[in-house]
Amino acid sequence: MSDLCALIDAFLDHLKAERALSPRTVAAYASDIAAFAEHVEGSGLGPAEITSAVVSEHLVGLSRRGISRRSQARALSALRGLFRYLRDSKLLDADPSADVDAPNQLRSLPVVLNPEEIARLLDAPDLSTARGLRDATMLHTMYAAGLRVSELVSLRLPDLDLEAGFLAVTGKGEKRRVVPLGEWAIAFLRRYLEHVRPHWANAGETAVFVTHWRRPMTRQGFWLIVKRYARVAGISKPLSPHKLRHSFASHLLDGGADLRSVQAMLGHVDISTTQIYTHVSAARISEVHREKHPRG
Repeated sequence: MSDLCALIDAFLDHLKAERALSPRTVAAYASDIAAFAEHVEGSGLGPAEITSAVVSEHLVGLSRRGISRRSQARALSALRGLFRYLRDSKLLDADPSADVDAPNQLRSLPVVLNPEEIARLLDAPDLSTARGLRDATMLHTMYAAGLRVSELVSLRLPDLDLEAGFLAVTGKGEKRRVVPLGEWAIAFLRRYLEHVRPHWANAGETAVFVTHWRRPMTRQGFWLIVKRYARVAGISKPLSPHKLRHSFASHLLDGGADLRSVQAMLGHVDISTTQIYTHVSAARISEVHREKHPRG
């Protein structure tokens, strides 16, 4: 067991140092792998004695404990990463997870706002107030660029190139990408940066979005902003900041954007993560057919 722990520690160090994954992601890997290590400890096997059957037994055990299929699939993904690393590093001869099938899971489609709902949400802030102008700018920027909320609140002034119409953002794994903004978001950013931010930002502050308390906006603060304007806009769907990102991707694909371009703008490493939005678009097509076709 101690040998397996040493191998796991080497893998986690690899995730942190070489793949530059976030502490939260590394912690998720560590949690899933630790549960498997406990299973192996109970069997008394050494690392080289772990087989595909041992991995499968672990997944069956998770299922019997009521662990969701999504979480089982995540656990298998973590183990595959571990064993691929050990095999590629010549620390194990074979990958016992390679022949293990992922649990079947029904992947739920993300909730998206339709264009009319997006318009109501973006129009909800009172632009005659400094707070309303800031809030509208944040909503427009997030929807225009398809940002994660963490990326939005982490934006710094050097990340903006309004003349060129782009912003640069650091996403998961410290990966940098450049995303176009569009005329509406650029116009709002110019107004906010000229009329609001200079009065709220402390000298030397580089965060783009700040509060009237002279502190950078937080994820929690923006979540409250989205909830407030959803109520004002009369949107009954369950709404969170991430739903704006979902809507961004879905509306681009509805408009004819290719999947690879959307993947690049979202910052997805794996295109399969982006492909779920094609199912959203297909669902929208079916809805239009039912509503508009005389025999729908």
